[in-house]
Amino acid sequence: MAWKLLFGSDVGLFSLVTIAVVIAIGAGFYFFVRRKMADEESQPRV
Repeated sequence: MAWKLLFGSDVGLFSLVTIAVVIAIGAGFYFFVRRKMADEESQPRV
């Protein structure tokens, strides 16, 4: 019944979209910070 409610109702589909967006934002933030840290390490200190 839970799967039917998750995939069959508007609220369930909105929940799936919200979870996917949160995961995508988290992954994007992770890669952004990782790239900035690598850039900072490659620059010489003053």
